[in-house]
Amino acid sequence: MNAAPPSPRRANLDRRMCVAANRWGARRAIGLFFGAISRLGDGVFWYALMSVIALAGGWHGVAVAVQMAITGLTALMLYRVLKRWTRRPRPFRTCPGVIAHVPPLDEFSFPSGHTLQAVAFTVVAVAHYPVLGPFLIGFAALIGASRVVLGLHYPSDVIAATAIGGGLGTLSLWAERVLV
Repeated sequence: MNAAPPSPRRANLDRRMCVAANRWGARRAIGLFFGAISRLGDGVFWYALMSVIALAGGWHGVAVAVQMAITGLTALMLYRVLKRWTRRPRPFRTCPGVIAHVPPLDEFSFPSGHTLQAVAFTVVAVAHYPVLGPFLIGFAALIGASRVVLGLHYPSDVIAATAIGGGLGTLSLWAERVLV
């Protein structure tokens, strides 16, 4: 079952922004930079961060790392359900002028799983370690931008994933307060 399509005006803006970002990403240095950011967003960076938090933060750090892992698994399950439900094709498949600068991890575009995970992890980590805020918020924003620049997502995929990831991270913090 597919979700209702966006209005033609909004869809046109989404496509135009996607084409412009993707063309910008065709520059070698920019493509390499955003490719590296996206690759780190595959999980490598987040797993390393959880390990450092667990090792350096004592029992509190272990609890935060576990909370991040549970939030991440929840985000993964939610994003997979949403992708199967919406079945939105990736922009490089349907939008003339957009090329995939890196291979996609799956078939569908909505929502951006990289962005959803990055925002959910960031919300939880920054709530416990505010000093990480500027770095993690900036990194999560770069991950979201990378997905559009690389031709794998529309801007609306990233915006929606930001809202979903923010809500999921907030829900995780609420659950922690209620359950602990």
